[in-house]
Amino acid sequence: MTLTVPGFDHVRLPGAGGVELAASVGGSGSPVVLLHGFPQTRLMWRHVAERLGDEHMVICPDLRGYGASDKPAATGPDVYAKRTMAADVVNLVEALGHERFALVGHDRGALVAFRAGLDHPETITHLGILDIVPTLDMWNVLHGVSAAVGYHLFLMAQPPGLPEAMIAGSADAFFGSFLDAWADDPNAMPEDVRAEYLRASAAAVPSIVADYRASADIDVMHDQADLDAGSQLAMPVLVVQQDWGTQLGYDAAGVWKAWAPDLDHRLTHAGHFMAEEAPGEITAAVQDLLAR
Repeated sequence: MTLTVPGFDHVRLPGAGGVELAASVGGSGSPVVLLHGFPQTRLMWRHVAERLGDEHMVICPDLRGYGASDKPAATGPDVYAKRTMAADVVNLVEALGHERFALVGHDRGALVAFRAGLDHPETITHLGILDIVPTLDMWNVLHGVSAAVGYHLFLMAQPPGLPEAMIAGSADAFFGSFLDAWADDPNAMPEDVRAEYLRASAAAVPSIVADYRASADIDVMHDQADLDAGSQLAMPVLVVQQDWGTQLGYDAAGVWKAWAPDLDHRLTHAGHFMAEEAPGEITAAVQDLLAR
């Protein structure tokens, strides 16, 4: 049985290029879309979505290639480009009758949200980013032994075949290692939720790898083109990141300020899975964003 956001309607909506996305929709008011991260599904938003639903229509899709959404074969680099995944989100909200909406993403979903903000500035009213830097900057700051924390980025950037076989051969151990290593509060992820993430991820190995592979190829090209053109995010932007202190090794706020002139950059003491570990804090931050 697939776990989804409790109390919400569960629907399938059209994305881009004939792909359908599974989504949980609830609440009423101006629309807010919440995009999940790795190795998760829309279930990660269960606490935040309920709180935001008092004042907003909240839309939580599974990204293409994840959860219960379609998982098209990666016949070209554009299939899992963040540009394509951003178009998915715009299309599904249009299918619900809205032309403009706020967008918040975590981890992989935050990369999609970032691309949507650059590609669709007339559509995205407010942009929330949880615990990433843009793809181009991510590759630029990973160096030396500190890059070991991102070993999975390099693994899944390899040509098709070996990464998929290695991960599929030990899927629970692979995906479970991130759930263990990145959570400061393991109690924030109950056993049934953890089991759902592992089940959904094991069933989506080829598409998850394709998503990551795109971030070492076509996504970098798109970011570089925007950087060269001087493109910036035109809407109010919230970024919430873990407080790593001097261990981070680079100025994350400075990285984001270059892309987002109207920036609210915050640090949290929660772990990477902050929407589950500190839902009240994240909800309040998003509400502040929406009030700007």
